[in-house]
Amino acid sequence: MQLSARQRSTVKVIVFLLCLIPLARLAWGIWNDTLGANPIEFVIRALGDWALRFVLITLAVTPLRKLTGWTWLMTLRRMLGLYAFFYATLHLSTYIWVDQFFDWIAIAKDIIKRPFITVGMLTYTLLVPLAITSNNAMIRRMGGKRWQFLHRAIYIIGALGVLHFWWMVKLDITQPAIYAAVLSALLGLRLLWLRQRQRSPAVTSL
Repeated sequence: MQLSARQRSTVKVIVFLLCLIPLARLAWGIWNDTLGANPIEFVIRALGDWALRFVLITLAVTPLRKLTGWTWLMTLRRMLGLYAFFYATLHLSTYIWVDQFFDWIAIAKDIIKRPFITVGMLTYTLLVPLAITSNNAMIRRMGGKRWQFLHRAIYIIGALGVLHFWWMVKLDITQPAIYAAVLSALLGLRLLWLRQRQRSPAVTSL
């Protein structure tokens, strides 16, 4: 299925607005005091959940394009990746500002003593250069190959994001296990297609 330029623009606007719904729901919950006994923890976790979900959604774009033939999906990938960074930034900012109130000593202790926070900080650190270089000017400046090499860090980010969530929940690992299964499927498809590409002269984007 192919879309015209106008249709692609319309789809991008719709997806852009849909990606803001989780944030709007959190804002509504805060306004109406419906986020439970510990709203700060609820908001931090919800923002982290959506950051990881958007990482996985971004990774799903290429497989969906390959399986459906909908090439227009690729026009959404950059925006979805930036939404992952957006929610991750809100997740981290809420922890630093609202939860710890810029107590840098306590934050440093958390990073050192709590492995899931250590992994979370590493994950965010890896996200930053991807967000900074997610524009056409940086692609031209870096060159296509170096840009693609850098942005393959999204695979590591996905794995670290799942690990961060898994170590955080401790007891009920159902949700992180689902995310791990989704990530494994997405990366498994890429490995399968990579092997097929190595046997074929055709070159496709991972």
